[in-house]
Amino acid sequence: MNIFDDLKARDLVAQVTNEERVREILNTQKVNFYIGFEPTADSLHVGHFTQIMIMSRLQKAGHVPIILFGGATALIGDPSGKTDMRRMMTQEEINHNISCFKKQAEKFIDFENNKAIIVNNYDWLSDLNYIKFLREIGVHFSVNRMLAAECYKQRLERGLTFFELNYMIMQSYDFLVLNQKYNCNLQLGGDDQWSNIIGGVELIRRVRKKEAFGLTFKLLVTSEGKKMGKTEKGAVWLDRNKTSPYEFYQYWRNIHDNDVINCLNMLTFLPTEQINSYKNYKDQEINKLKEILAFELTKIVHSEQDALESQEISRNLFDKKITSQNMPEFKISRENIQKNSNNNICILDLMVLCSVVDSKKEARRLIEQNGIHINSNIVTDINHKINITDLESGVILQKGKKYFLRIIIE
Repeated sequence: MNIFDDLKARDLVAQVTNEERVREILNTQKVNFYIGFEPTADSLHVGHFTQIMIMSRLQKAGHVPIILFGGATALIGDPSGKTDMRRMMTQEEINHNISCFKKQAEKFIDFENNKAIIVNNYDWLSDLNYIKFLREIGVHFSVNRMLAAECYKQRLERGLTFFELNYMIMQSYDFLVLNQKYNCNLQLGGDDQWSNIIGGVELIRRVRKKEAFGLTFKLLVTSEGKKMGKTEKGAVWLDRNKTSPYEFYQYWRNIHDNDVINCLNMLTFLPTEQINSYKNYKDQEINKLKEILAFELTKIVHSEQDALESQEISRNLFDKKITSQNMPEFKISRENIQKNSNNNICILDLMVLCSVVDSKKEARRLIEQNGIHINSNIVTDINHKINITDLESGVILQKGKKYFLRIIIE
């Protein structure tokens, strides 16, 4: 199946500038394409994962991905989908985040023998001559058309700064530069980037008199239209130190039934024919699909070993081999908690008190090795406090892969 048709079959394609031509060039040419990433954090998160997987799919089909880091545009901030202006970041923060992104990208994209390219738009945007830029590039942009773009609508209601208005022009210029330097003629992005992508396609046509294309893919949202990848703790990160493999696995294991097929299509390499055979699954069969989804994604993002371990823990805990009713239980006296400040107890003290470990030294070592979870959440802080209110309803402490203990106040 042609890669474009595969993207369509997976219901990934949202909008495309010229569907017939894009299908044709992806089927008959080796295409250099790019996706931009704003380095606003020191890790990729689930929201980025759709883009990473699409890059990987296209690379496996023989095309060349260009990862563009917005080292310059991050200094301004993309107003798309935002009701408020983004926090201005320092150059040091941005450079640190880019270095972290690069390491993560190498896990999913093959960079050997120029099979993929990494660029930073700071290299060409930082030294622009403002007057020359306005004369050569700015002249091609209509402010009326820009303000009508979807990416600016929300911001117009609250107030759009001239600072942010430049974002579309800068992103369009990125496409022009990549077209000149790397013969890149296709830009991809989430559907919230459609207006920015169209700006680049038009700029290349006007300046270079060449054909360029844009394609947006559907955002990763639930069946109710809410963005996926958020928990009570915040974003679901691809960095294991921010979101442990087990937490990552559990996120996908617990998504809504209606979202499983969509996520299998968008985020895994399973054949569409296999996924289509799952569409009529119900009840317990859906739980099996959630296991498949969680396993596949944990294997891709972390490793097969992490996926196997997370699956084992999950099955032990939730398939009634170990439950909150039949797992070992330790009852702690209220006085032991209340004598601590603010009705809290330190995780180190709690582990010793419950005989989970023999000493605080051992407890500290286990936490530093990411070997302790509380209610499925990894504990990374040796000073982590547990409140008396939580203990009244009971908390589940997990040590390693197979030791579970329910702790509750007498």
